[in-house]
Amino acid sequence: MIFITAKFQVLPEHADQWPEIAGDFTRATRAEPGCLWFDWSRSVDDPTEYVLVEAFRDDEAGAAHVQSAHFRAAQEKLPRHLARTPRIVNTTVDQEGWSELGEMAVK
Repeated sequence: MIFITAKFQVLPEHADQWPEIAGDFTRATRAEPGCLWFDWSRSVDDPTEYVLVEAFRDDEAGAAHVQSAHFRAAQEKLPRHLARTPRIVNTTVDQEGWSELGEMAVK
């Protein structure tokens, strides 16, 4: 799978509305057949930073995502709400989903 984590530094005046601002993009991406997950979290240290954790089934699913109409629409809409270009880690992982964190197993 393709595993991606991206950090979005949102302008302070838009930070509380970011989930709504990115809502159409989020819903459309989650509906893609190759999307495994697409989850936003807000930093506990910086209320203007959102972290996106996303995964796609394979290279074809990742390519379909960046070529989609909703991705192009997000490229037009989202940057005007950001303080800086998002930072990203993008890698291919040889697994199909989440694994358990054995060191913190719940008994």
